[in-house]
Amino acid sequence: MAYDEELAGRLRAALSFTDGVSERRMFGGHGFMVHGHMVAAASSSGGLMLRVDPAEGPGLCDGSGVRPFRMNGRDLDGWLHLAPDAVADTASLETWLRRGLVYVASLPPK
Repeated sequence: MAYDEELAGRLRAALSFTDGVSERRMFGGHGFMVHGHMVAAASSSGGLMLRVDPAEGPGLCDGSGVRPFRMNGRDLDGWLHLAPDAVADTASLETWLRRGLVYVASLPPK
């Protein structure tokens, strides 16, 4: 399955005022990095892959629209998968994206 190009466009627009943004196709999705750290991606499995503080990730999962991101059969700490409905409107997308941006800003420079 290809990534959601409309979601990638919405991510691009939401990040347009953020310094240090770059884009890269990866794992069939379309990733967005800030100063070299991936913050989000339009996932090849549909929906949004989002980087968050690993300590906060489990508490953000609701069992349906927001769950741990799973790759090769295991959950990745610090990564969430948000179903399309969880980021259907601009306000929801920006709220989740801000959470990811705050975490990425706390990481050491690459």
